[in-house]
Amino acid sequence: MSATVKHLSAFQRDILYVVSDLETSYGLGIKEALEEYYGEDVNTGRVYQNLSTLVEEGYLEKSAIDKRTNSYTLTEKSLQAIEQRHRWQQTRADGQLAG
Repeated sequence: MSATVKHLSAFQRDILYVVSDLETSYGLGIKEALEEYYGEDVNTGRVYQNLSTLVEEGYLEKSAIDKRTNSYTLTEKSLQAIEQRHRWQQTRADGQLAG
């Protein structure tokens, strides 16, 4: 069975997309990128709770930058899942745009 993101919340999927776009993905940087995308404040606790869930489910790897800061990187599972999601969305959009 291939990895998917269909069971993740939209917020969790957005975190994966943000992590894929940032050069160095750390908690507050991810939070700032989400706030820029949403155009509003994002609760810090919500970000870290969802980062932990994504690590536990194998979508992100966490490593220490220093004693207080962790970085997050996409795993092979998340890369495959994002690619599958992209193909699914593209197929739906192509169908709507062709009609």
